[in-house]
Amino acid sequence: MRDVLKTIVASARELLDAEYAALGVPDDHGGFAQFVVDGVSDAQWKAIGPLPRQHGILAAMLHEATPERLADVREDPRFEGWPSAHPDLADFLGLPIRDGDQVIGALFLANKRCPKPEGGCGFTEEDEELLSILAQHAAIALTNARLYERSRELTIAEERSRLAHELHDAVSQKLFSLRLTAQAAAALVDRDPSRAKGELQQVAALAAEAADELRAAVVELRPAGLDEDGLVATLRTQVHVLDRAHSAHVTFVGRGVRALPAAQEEAMLRVAQEALHNALRHSGAEHVDVTLDRHGKGAVLRVADDGSGFDPQTIRRAGRHLGLVSMRDRASGVGGRLTVESAPGKGTTIEMEVPGG
Repeated sequence: MRDVLKTIVASARELLDAEYAALGVPDDHGGFAQFVVDGVSDAQWKAIGPLPRQHGILAAMLHEATPERLADVREDPRFEGWPSAHPDLADFLGLPIRDGDQVIGALFLANKRCPKPEGGCGFTEEDEELLSILAQHAAIALTNARLYERSRELTIAEERSRLAHELHDAVSQKLFSLRLTAQAAAALVDRDPSRAKGELQQVAALAAEAADELRAAVVELRPAGLDEDGLVATLRTQVHVLDRAHSAHVTFVGRGVRALPAAQEEAMLRVAQEALHNALRHSGAEHVDVTLDRHGKGAVLRVADDGSGFDPQTIRRAGRHLGLVSMRDRASGVGGRLTVESAPGKGTTIEMEVPGG
């Protein structure tokens, strides 16, 4: 989104022939969550200091939702000054950015490069109309970004709900069994030491299993480093941890994969996590192999196990149990496709293909 806003600000400054242009997105604390400028060097911007607060002319545009076209912003009674390193602004044109009745930002320019009419403003009504078109583009970009963030929050909530269910089913049951076994060992320690010893060995085994379950859950809870590391490195790390946490041998091979659009990488990661979860928790597999190969501009992900498998004829029932519905939705949501091959006693292979950018 920030790149889109920078393009809008740079376009506004060029089209209206102004020295300076800026776009501010307010936060809920009297400041700005984002503030994009054009016409100010990095050194100047650093010297200016913290982002501006919502006061003076900026506050008027945000709170009163009215355009401002001024011959000299410094002579306006609402003007409250600026830092010493701030460039001098004179004529000023600003418009609120709206989403319906809500003001979600402000776009403004200063110091039009033209001879100033005697006692008049350098910016014209035509300039204001042109800036209003750019403000509408900014509104679309900001609204789309907000919708994306809400969608992301819903996805995170769904993941948390699924993990909570898994923790309850796996770890909680292990800990409950561990407690009962420990109580049995305590009751037997005086009258039957040999049986008590066996129960204590079972306590140790249950504790190790619970630790493995928790370690695997932490892998899923930990934010994926897609932005910093990319899909290949993120998958390799998660497979390495799962290999250590489970008795099954889990491997990963990545071959020639280029960076994919962010949505496709996230969808592939989530499908891989779901498929690994099924293979390690439900299939009884001894080996699980994850491969990620380049395919044209896109990529193909395969998660294959040698576990119990299932009958594809009962795919509807199995699909709900194994999360296949959500995996198909993730694949189709990014223009990809998901295929599932399985048979009782023959293991399962889940393959996801995405087109790339």
